[in-house]
Amino acid sequence: MKKRSFLFSIIFILGIVAISTFLIVNFYQDSRKEVIYPASGHETREVFLSGKEMTTQLSLGAIGDILIHDWVYEDALSSSGYDFKPMFKHVKGKLQKPDLLIANQETVLGGVEMGLTSYPTFNSPQEVGDALIDAGVDIVSTANNHSLDKGEKGILRSIEYYEKVGLPYVGFFKDKEDQEKLRILHKNGVKLAFLSYSYGTNGIPVPKGKDFLVNLIDQEKMKTEIHKAKALADVVVMSIHWGNEYQRIPTEEQQLLGQFLVDEGVDIIFGHHPHVLQPMQMVKTKDQRNAFIVYSLGNFISGQMRDYKDIGGLATIKITKKVSPNGTDIELSNPEFSPTYVSNKHLTQYRVVPLQEAKAFGLKDADKQYKEIINHMTQWLR
Repeated sequence: MKKRSFLFSIIFILGIVAISTFLIVNFYQDSRKEVIYPASGHETREVFLSGKEMTTQLSLGAIGDILIHDWVYEDALSSSGYDFKPMFKHVKGKLQKPDLLIANQETVLGGVEMGLTSYPTFNSPQEVGDALIDAGVDIVSTANNHSLDKGEKGILRSIEYYEKVGLPYVGFFKDKEDQEKLRILHKNGVKLAFLSYSYGTNGIPVPKGKDFLVNLIDQEKMKTEIHKAKALADVVVMSIHWGNEYQRIPTEEQQLLGQFLVDEGVDIIFGHHPHVLQPMQMVKTKDQRNAFIVYSLGNFISGQMRDYKDIGGLATIKITKKVSPNGTDIELSNPEFSPTYVSNKHLTQYRVVPLQEAKAFGLKDADKQYKEIINHMTQWLR
């Protein structure tokens, strides 16, 4: 009888170990069906197992348009080449606080070999990407109205650079196979899928038979990719080019499309294109999830000035993942915004600085603008 009881105890213990092992493996397992990028530049935190439930957290950050006008790249030129790193030195500490950070790379990085150009058809030095990596950016969104400014060649040159330096990109692609691969970043036991779409390409036609070059807004196509991402990742993040330039409140069309996207499974939306900031909002989905939308992150670095075009910032959201035998739950909380200002002295010495500190860089009413921007960005969170 004792032997039978002992044997039963052993079997019971082995069962518990097997279940725990399954949960842990499932929690950390990479999905090798798609492109998986290791998150770089941040230490992985430990995840603690408590009973039959595991909980982990991470913070996701996003910045707006990296829009490199000629004034900006001319200021970055030195005797040894282009260096944009000093432009971010005053905000580098802030940018490195989130566990993951995405930026909207508005201009193609075709490099000097293609000939540098500014508005209306941009081509930027590849050293812009070096500065973003140095500042803490983990992935760039590339689907926007300037994606085809230099045609297919500009996209391919940019991708060649991104692959060389190991910076994940999403939104434009080198071929159909590249387009069909999800970009999934792993951090702290959480899998995040990143998607990117644009309303158009400034009237520049996509080459015939090469629709893969740029993701353009198409609700059915987006729905399919969202469902695919939802099946493979814990969190789906959408960067989207939409809305009207220089309009500080989102259009009804933006809000309706945003609701459609979160209802289909997107958890977080980062909007771009207006070149000014638009509010943040927590939105309830049809399946009663809470989704987070920033309708526009404005310009983070550009040559545009005044009328709110030189004010951007860092938006962050906390993601909590809970795993139990009953399944996985994702919670979004603590949406925050840290405003920034693009300073320059007679079109030189371009620097991105915290808006609170901008008075020292020539913005006389910095304190007043800081309060206004915080109120503007959080008005729909209250």
